[in-house]
Amino acid sequence: MHSSHLLLEEPIRMASILEPSKSSFFPALTKIVGTLGPKSRSVETLSGCLKSGMSVARFDFSWGDAEYHQETLDNLKIAVKSTKKLCAVMLDTVGPELQVINKSEKPISLKADGLVTLTPNQDQEASSEVLPINFDGLAKAVKKGDTIFVGQYLFTGSETTSVWLEVDEIKGDDVICLSRNAATLAGALFTLHASQVHIGLPTLTEKDKEVISTWGVQNKIDFLSLSYCRHAEDVRQTREMLKKLGDLSQTQIFAKIENVEGLTHFDEILQEADGIILSRGNLGIDLPPEKVFLFQKGALYKCNMAGKPAVLTRVVDSMTDNLRPTRAEATDVANAVLDGIDAILLGAETLRGLYPVETISIVGKICAEAEKVFNQDLYFKKTVKYVGEPMTHLESIASSAVRAAIKVKASVIICFTSSGRAARLIAKYRPTMPVISVVIPRVKTNQLKWSFSGAFEARQSLIVRGLFPMLADPRHPAESTSATNESVLKVALDHGKQAGVIKSHDRVVVCQKVGDASVVKIIELED
Repeated sequence: MHSSHLLLEEPIRMASILEPSKSSFFPALTKIVGTLGPKSRSVETLSGCLKSGMSVARFDFSWGDAEYHQETLDNLKIAVKSTKKLCAVMLDTVGPELQVINKSEKPISLKADGLVTLTPNQDQEASSEVLPINFDGLAKAVKKGDTIFVGQYLFTGSETTSVWLEVDEIKGDDVICLSRNAATLAGALFTLHASQVHIGLPTLTEKDKEVISTWGVQNKIDFLSLSYCRHAEDVRQTREMLKKLGDLSQTQIFAKIENVEGLTHFDEILQEADGIILSRGNLGIDLPPEKVFLFQKGALYKCNMAGKPAVLTRVVDSMTDNLRPTRAEATDVANAVLDGIDAILLGAETLRGLYPVETISIVGKICAEAEKVFNQDLYFKKTVKYVGEPMTHLESIASSAVRAAIKVKASVIICFTSSGRAARLIAKYRPTMPVISVVIPRVKTNQLKWSFSGAFEARQSLIVRGLFPMLADPRHPAESTSATNESVLKVALDHGKQAGVIKSHDRVVVCQKVGDASVVKIIELED
């Protein structure tokens, strides 16, 4: 087996998001997902985003073509190389999103108590009287008195950019509405949301399937964000599709919960999905405002107990145009961290906002402050109680490693893992210190060529709170001896020292497999 050609297939360096010679490497244990777009696609800005703490890049196919997103991704790869920070790729599907098409892109002013017609006839020009939409079944789905929201912020952000319509009359395929407020809609596309109305469109559209099987396959996407996920069946069907697409059988599916239908089936969806995105923009409309916080807390608790990553959206809307978040937003971010969130997803703030790098940096700082006061003791007890007894072998090792690390005040936990499962279980117990997961590649062959798995596993931990991956050198594959484990451990420790997270005389907890047994050991560093 000649190794030179195959080592090019996967990164062989100790690729990691630990940055050498920077004592405050960990801006936060909570991860940040940034949506890339017009204001965040140059190599320079992307390098800034990575350095500020973005570890997952989201590509939203609601707008922009595959070519546009490919250019952005190619720039991201250059930024990853120059900053030496790993970044995962998330593809966000359009799903059954209702959109208003404004071909002329001229701003449209709507007056309070004025009438406006929503029509499926896209040949008509958008104006203050007529709004063409991309769905011909709206007239059948709504009735007089129903509420429809149109805009970029959908009544959870800046009210003057959204309009609240009440259905007044149905005329054939057209829906005539009364505008309840005055607003100016600007841009080419606005989202349309019919409150608590079932829209009979498939969760994965034909366009989504095409994008996944071309752009998604070509770029070996780490995560697929399934928009408007309403049933566990949506996740199962998507998983079947990914299995048939070669490399994408390893892609994780994150179900995006955006309406009451998704909420109603939350428990079954959580069982099927690899993670959950709570899309508060749309949820904020579908739910009465006083219920939003309650749902958020309940859903986060369920994700935490299942050990599946939970991601929250719409946290610092005002930073799209401002350098500082509002006090309410800063508090909101901190509370999400205290509630056990894994990652914060930034949308408009990084996509078309004026301050993408600063937004990531400020959100990271707020998260780091909240993590300092996170009640780990209570959380640990809750999780152990929820898991119950007898615990599985892995669960018991993971919880013991976290408990030991907290008792001895270890500066980091180092976990050797090949599937990433052991490291994710350790992170589930929310240790107060970072977990460096050393992903040991596995050799696999399909008769024609040898390759190493591991890159997917390393990148997929970039959305889990507290997990920081390193990809070990494939010359030490998973089945190797304990001597190689020792040499990999040395590299991991050196790495931690360079990053300023491990100092001399620190204690480190190591979790690794030795033969058939899993071992947790505490190391005290001498120099």
